[in-house]
Amino acid sequence: MTGEKGMLYLCATPIGNLEDITMRVVRTLKEADLIAAEDTRNSIKLLNHFEIHTPMTSYHEYNKIEKGRMLVKRLLKGENIALITDAGTPGISDPGEELVRMCRDAGIAVTSLPGPCACVTALTLSGLSSRRFCFEAFLPREKKERRRILWELQRETRTILLYEAPHRLAETLKELYETLGDRRLTLCRELTKRHEESWETTLSGALKRYETESPRGECVLVLEGKTREEVQEDERRVWENMSIQEHVDFYIGQGMDKKEAMKAAAGDRGVSKREIYKELLNS
Repeated sequence: MTGEKGMLYLCATPIGNLEDITMRVVRTLKEADLIAAEDTRNSIKLLNHFEIHTPMTSYHEYNKIEKGRMLVKRLLKGENIALITDAGTPGISDPGEELVRMCRDAGIAVTSLPGPCACVTALTLSGLSSRRFCFEAFLPREKKERRRILWELQRETRTILLYEAPHRLAETLKELYETLGDRRLTLCRELTKRHEESWETTLSGALKRYETESPRGECVLVLEGKTREEVQEDERRVWENMSIQEHVDFYIGQGMDKKEAMKAAAGDRGVSKREIYKELLNS
């Protein structure tokens, strides 16, 4: 041992087509002292295909703290560890981000080997705006948090990307339709595989399809965001149903002082701050 710390390599693996792995990832997996895999039973197929014989250990959502500490200890001893997920780029909607944080805190170097990522692949196929987008991964299962996220997405002007499992797709489409209204949607399934599909439709169109058809394959939903004009119109309707006092109190509740709140309310209503002040005096 030289006393030098090892390095954590985040290795992107294919999301379907095995030809999408990079030469650098294959070499790194062969040269690493250990591979930490989300599901060793799944990853062994990939390693066997590329004749990679590096020892493997499991690292997943349910052991990420305990196993993370063990991996950090090995890295501190000078071992190099490659982290892989079931498919795609580690750290994107998986526990890899936790291990990266633990390594950063321990002063261990981390590098990412770029490659496949389902959300980026779907975005580029979607035909929707890719200049600005937000990635929500899987919506939370906890109802209160799920409602909060859906409420936030109502006003989102960026293209929205979501992951969903086939057995929950119909339920999620229904919630999105009821919360966000009808939107343009590109539904991507089985990306990079033989039966890949990127279907341009709407939320209502997708709902109709899955009334009679059982969804198959992991899905990425790419949803059109609202225009800023649509968001402003929605907000205008909300403010119209509030008194000016309620409107100002709303912003004070967001942490603004009274002057800032009056200015914000005036901007929403398209009037001067003086008019807001006069109305408050008379109320």
